[in-house]
Amino acid sequence: MSQAEFPLLSLIILLPLVGAVATGLIRDKGLAKSIALGMSCLVFLLTILMLLVFDSNKSDFQLVEQYSWISSINVEYLVGVDGISVLFLPLTALLTIVAILASWNSTQHSHRFHFALLLALEGVTMGVFCAIDMVLFLLFWELTLPPFFFLIGLWGIGSQRRGAAMKYTLFMLFGGVPLLLAIILLAVNHASQTGGVIPYDLAFSLPVLLETHLPIELQNVVFLLLLLGFAVKAPLVPLHTWMPTVSMEGPTHVVALLVGLKLGVYGILRFTLPLAPIAAVEFSWILSAIGVVTLIYGALIALQQTNLRRLLAFASVSHVGMVIIGIASLNIQGLQGAIFQLLNFTLIASALMLIAGFIQHRLGSTDVIHLGGMAKVMPRLTCFYFLFALASIGIPGTSGFPAELLMIIGALTSHTGLGVAALAGAILGAAYMLSYTRRAFLGPISNNDVAQAQDLRSREFVLLCFPALLVLIFGFFPDLILSVNQLSTEAWLARLRTVFQESHLALLE
Repeated sequence: MSQAEFPLLSLIILLPLVGAVATGLIRDKGLAKSIALGMSCLVFLLTILMLLVFDSNKSDFQLVEQYSWISSINVEYLVGVDGISVLFLPLTALLTIVAILASWNSTQHSHRFHFALLLALEGVTMGVFCAIDMVLFLLFWELTLPPFFFLIGLWGIGSQRRGAAMKYTLFMLFGGVPLLLAIILLAVNHASQTGGVIPYDLAFSLPVLLETHLPIELQNVVFLLLLLGFAVKAPLVPLHTWMPTVSMEGPTHVVALLVGLKLGVYGILRFTLPLAPIAAVEFSWILSAIGVVTLIYGALIALQQTNLRRLLAFASVSHVGMVIIGIASLNIQGLQGAIFQLLNFTLIASALMLIAGFIQHRLGSTDVIHLGGMAKVMPRLTCFYFLFALASIGIPGTSGFPAELLMIIGALTSHTGLGVAALAGAILGAAYMLSYTRRAFLGPISNNDVAQAQDLRSREFVLLCFPALLVLIFGFFPDLILSVNQLSTEAWLARLRTVFQESHLALLE
């Protein structure tokens, strides 16, 4: 690990939280919004600076900051980034800017509290991606709940928004229990393996835990506990039911954050497999099966939807299944494709949900029965929708293509049946997106509200330009992404293979 000379990651985490406090205290609504936007832009610039100083030729954690926090049980403030996590920070900052701009004039009440919550959510999300102490990670993980609870419950667009907020929170609290139990098991195991005394020799540092021997029986338990905890937030079938509910009831810019920030899948990638490598290899078939079921189920349900927001919710579930298949392939192509697709969620899935919000705001519905012929009256919105829809189904020239291609190749390399399932999911993905597009955007105008609808405003046009440009840039130049995480993904895979091989040699002896 390379220590940071300047606390850049701490600034990226803390500045949004400071901005949230300032936004909440300022009495002037316009000034509060300006502070929120200015602070989010400053954080984005800091994440770009972080990328400039990040060395992609190193596979270990960089910009590490380490301070004692709860010394009696060895809990530390320990943050750092590697090739797997580093790109999530600037895209999270960009998505926050887009969410703030999208809700600039649509928030009808409690404006200061609303924008303060968006900044607080940005800060704790940055903490999730940076934390490499397990207790610190769990703290940031749980701190994402209050902002989402209030944002969904207070500013939702559905009549059942408070119920949706409660459902989301209860699901996430349920997922936190197995995570906490797994973290405790890992820490206690470290003390017992090193001959230490509990609680003085507990360890929660991820780099330390990765080097600590974990018995196979305990690995199985830790693997399943971590998988269960992260599966709730991913979400994976059958723990996905909160997603369509929140998508229909919550404000679309907040749902865009939910579908764009796949913290659960990141947790599986960062912690579940590396901390229990033998169980990960042994149970890769379980992970593959869950991925296939989630992919196909989500796609089939999406194929039946007539409401764009509900369709995008199930499409998000289906795409998570594809990412899990890529991770379960346990090869470099599948892993890099999975990380690429997680970054795509921040650009593509969130942008589509924002477009659904623009349609909802203009027409009062995103159900296809109230639409039709939108391309004739809203050409700019339609162009952006087409671009992101095509990126969602992996058309060449968009960032969705290299990600999906790598995952399919990885799946085929791992197991032919897994590759066939991935191909089937890709075909179904094209079917549900194109089917809705044809009915909602093409054909005659059958609704007077559609005929009088206003196209994208200047602010909406500009905020969609940012993800659109990145979708095209990463589509034509995918190595901009792949070169950053190449060494880290190779080291990730090498660790799994090395530990697995050593365990089998030990059993043979």
